[in-house]
Amino acid sequence: MKIFITGGSSGIGLGLAKKYLEQKHEVAVCGRSEEKIKKLQERFPELKTYKVDVKDKLALKRAVEDFAEEELDMMIAGAGVYYGNLSKELDQEGCIHSLDTNLAGVLHAFEIARDIMLPRKQGHLVVISSIAGLLEYRDASVYSKSKRAVNYLCEAYREALRGTGIYVTNILPGYIATRRLYDVNGETMRKKPFLLSEEEAVNISMQAITEKRERIIFPRRMKIAVSILSKFPKSVINFLFLLTEKRKAM
Repeated sequence: MKIFITGGSSGIGLGLAKKYLEQKHEVAVCGRSEEKIKKLQERFPELKTYKVDVKDKLALKRAVEDFAEEELDMMIAGAGVYYGNLSKELDQEGCIHSLDTNLAGVLHAFEIARDIMLPRKQGHLVVISSIAGLLEYRDASVYSKSKRAVNYLCEAYREALRGTGIYVTNILPGYIATRRLYDVNGETMRKKPFLLSEEEAVNISMQAITEKRERIIFPRRMKIAVSILSKFPKSVINFLFLLTEKRKAM
C-alpha cells in the first residue's frame, strides 16, 4: 500500500508510520519541523519525508501528488496542535492556529486524497481526532471544539463517500503519554485518567484501521465515562467540569 501521514513526524502518526514500514508498505510523512524531518530521514532511509505545514493546502497537495503518482491507498490525517487553555483564555492567534491546523488541515488532507482515490474507486481516509471532541461543555478548550468539528467532518465525508469504495475511519483516543502531553502538563501528566502508552494507542489505532472501523474510542473505561456523561443535561456537565477546575486550583 501507499500511505501518506500528515503529522507523521511524532506521536501516534510516527508510530503508525514505523509499523507500516515494518510491513513493507510505501510510507510518506509530512511535518512542520525541519529538525524532526531531517532526523527521520537519517533513521528511516526508506521513509519518504516532506517538510509541509498542513495549513498550506497547495504545498500539501504537491507533496501528496509527488508521493502518490496518481495512486494512494491511505491518507492518515494526524497533524494537530494542542493547547490546554480554556476558550476564554486563548488569544486570537492561538485560536486561529488551532482551527487552521486541527480542522482545515484535516479537510485539506481529505480533499487531496479523495481526488486521487475516486478515479480508482478505492482508498481509506483516517483521522486522529480526540475523545475531547465528544463532550460539549462551557469553557471547553478550542482544541476540544476543533476536534468536535473534525468528528462532524468525518461523518459528512463517510456519508458522501459511501458506496464509492473509499472508507473513512475516525480514531478518538483519550490521554496518550506523548512528548507533547508531557511538554504541556509536566509531571502532572501521570495523573491523567486512564493514561495509555503511545505504543498501546498505535496498536489499537492500527487494528481499527485494518478492520476499516467507522470509529474507535479508547481507552474503554474513558469511553464508558464519556458515554455516561453525555447523557446528562449540559448544565450538569458544566457543573462537574467547574468543580474539577476548582480542585485543580486548590
